[in-house]
Amino acid sequence: MSERLRFKVEGMDCASCARKIETAVKRIGGVSEISVNTMTETLTLQATRATAPAIEQVVRALGYPPRLIEPLTLTEAPPMTTPEAAGCGCGHDHGHADEHDGHVHDHAGHDAAKVAASAEAADAHDHDHGKPLDGPWWKSPKGRVVLASGGLIAAAFAAGWEFPAAEFWIYTAAAIVAAFPVVRHTLAAARHGSFFTIEMLMTIAVAGALLIGEAGEAAVVVFLFACGELLEGVAAARARAGIKALATIAPTTAQVETEAGVVEMAVGRIAIGATVVVRPGDKVPADGTVLSGISAVDESALTGESMPRMKHAGDVVFAGAINQEAVLRVRVEKPATDTLIARVVRLVEEATEAKAPTERFIDRFSRYYMPIICGLALLVATVPPLLFGMPWEMWIYRGLTLLLIGCPCALVISVPAAMASGLAAGARRGLLVKGGNVLEQIGRVKHIAFDKTGTLTEGKPKVTAIVALGAATETDILRLAAAVEAASSHPLAVAIVGHAKERGIAIASVAGGEAIAGKGVGGIVEGRTVLVGAAARLGLDAATVAQSEKLEADGNSVSAVVVDGTPIGLIALRDEPRADTLQAIEEIKALGLQPIMLTGDNKAAGVAVGRLLGIEARTGLLPEDKLAAVKLLAADGGVAKVGDGINDAPALAAATVGIAMGSGTDVALEAADAAVLRNRIGDVAALVRLSRRLMAVVRQNIWIALGLKAIFLVTTIFGFTGLWIAILADTGATVVVTANALKLLGEKGK
Repeated sequence: MSERLRFKVEGMDCASCARKIETAVKRIGGVSEISVNTMTETLTLQATRATAPAIEQVVRALGYPPRLIEPLTLTEAPPMTTPEAAGCGCGHDHGHADEHDGHVHDHAGHDAAKVAASAEAADAHDHDHGKPLDGPWWKSPKGRVVLASGGLIAAAFAAGWEFPAAEFWIYTAAAIVAAFPVVRHTLAAARHGSFFTIEMLMTIAVAGALLIGEAGEAAVVVFLFACGELLEGVAAARARAGIKALATIAPTTAQVETEAGVVEMAVGRIAIGATVVVRPGDKVPADGTVLSGISAVDESALTGESMPRMKHAGDVVFAGAINQEAVLRVRVEKPATDTLIARVVRLVEEATEAKAPTERFIDRFSRYYMPIICGLALLVATVPPLLFGMPWEMWIYRGLTLLLIGCPCALVISVPAAMASGLAAGARRGLLVKGGNVLEQIGRVKHIAFDKTGTLTEGKPKVTAIVALGAATETDILRLAAAVEAASSHPLAVAIVGHAKERGIAIASVAGGEAIAGKGVGGIVEGRTVLVGAAARLGLDAATVAQSEKLEADGNSVSAVVVDGTPIGLIALRDEPRADTLQAIEEIKALGLQPIMLTGDNKAAGVAVGRLLGIEARTGLLPEDKLAAVKLLAADGGVAKVGDGINDAPALAAATVGIAMGSGTDVALEAADAAVLRNRIGDVAALVRLSRRLMAVVRQNIWIALGLKAIFLVTTIFGFTGLWIAILADTGATVVVTANALKLLGEKGK
């Protein structure tokens, strides 16, 4: 049966590598939906498990060591209650699944494995191209080629002074040493369907230079190409580091409570519901709920929040957060494969697979560009000698130079390198984006549409005013109201009780407390009958009702406090804007965007918040009304919709870009294209700035790649530049655009 297979493929440095692998794998029967991601070094496709060995054989033949990824999910792990089941407490994993170098042993595929093993034995020569640069560069296969060919070139240069006759042959040896892996990869790629590759261009150029007696040029060209390959590998590894760093945030082991005491075990083996002990200085091993303990927890690696947060019993903690002060006991709520950080890593990896519009255009362009350049080089090499009797050596040399200059590596890598850096940089700041296309679009929208409750506001009512009626003081009003509201879970009751506690008011005991249908809550406090409810429903005098309505006109919900039948005061409550909302709205306006509020709340509450923030407020909207408004804004220059609730999901999905608050519902997070994990409105402006900075880097990279090629194409045709300048321009441009993209990783967000 066909399934989704995922392979780790080491050594991919650029889009050219990805294209060779994709072309080769397409030729295997039964394989479809192929996706190659150079930034995460993965190959994902639809195929049967029996096809995996054939896929590995083809990819390995191209020079890229593959490995089938089969992660063990937490839900598959058996319950752990004893040290033996937990892994002996020594950190070793004695689970039934046999894991060898990252593979989970598949008993169903023995025959296919035998085929792969024999194929690998038949193809046992070393493919250096795919080896990752894990250690010092000089110990890598590419590094050894650079050192060997460079040493021979230096020897040839020295021989030119003392032994001129040997110079040509030493240069030839240097060219052969450096060109051997190139020629091997050229033949492998051609055998599997990729003819127009940089290796092919290099092979033709070196062979041609040797044939016309330019051994020195050939040696220098292929040496510079090897240097460029080495530098590309280093640059690609650095570009991937931002994404890989995310995966290292969560720990790999945890201290788990069992019947035999606390034992250490692999995080992937912890059962849901297990209790883990997190000591000061330890990282939280899994998403869960605090059972006991009070401690400050640093979540900056997950959300970018600079200040630690105090965690008490009942609070949620996330894998990768650092416990700072005291021991916490945490109940595991989610498997290791579904923690917040795991989802972030997975979404960032998937996002790098989703090509942005600019990247798709460059990819299509390069597919036509390569054959055109090859044809142009052929014309330059043959037309002047054939039609005008010019020297063959001169024009073959210029044709070969043109062939190298035309290589599109720098152009092709310019966009994905920037996109990967931008996505990783955003994730490190708590800005999660589900694709390069999304990140590209965010900076282009004209409107930002916000939900009110839980997005622009805290989502929790707060006391905004206490109005005394008669001789009662604010303290008396709040103390009596809190007494009868203390047993209620209604948001307004919780807000009144919380405000009383903040002011240090002792809450009196209540007798006979009860909810009175249609009116409010009441009870006996200090021998007096106290009732708290809406003024209009309690049958109060016209003057009190008028004062209540005045407060309601400002967007407040008003509770009247009545003692022994006489109103003594009014308490106004309102869902207030978040602390950073006003500044964030000003930042959004400064970016040239138009903020607007779309809310299902009543007109008074919505208009009051809109007036405080200085934005247009459209109130009383049902989900379908929000959807219609978003569609109109999307047609008028594009819109980013920001929300957190289930009722926001349709509008989030229909917007040009949907942005969910990190504390929002799962439905909203799934429907959205991006999320701000810190729940700060200011991060919406940060997303826009990141998008615009990213696209500026993309434009710079494209101009660098195309500009250098245009200059050297002209100078080559007129004979001003030679082979070694051509390859230096190409590999140099590739390294420059990659380094330029890496700037996004180092920039600090506001």
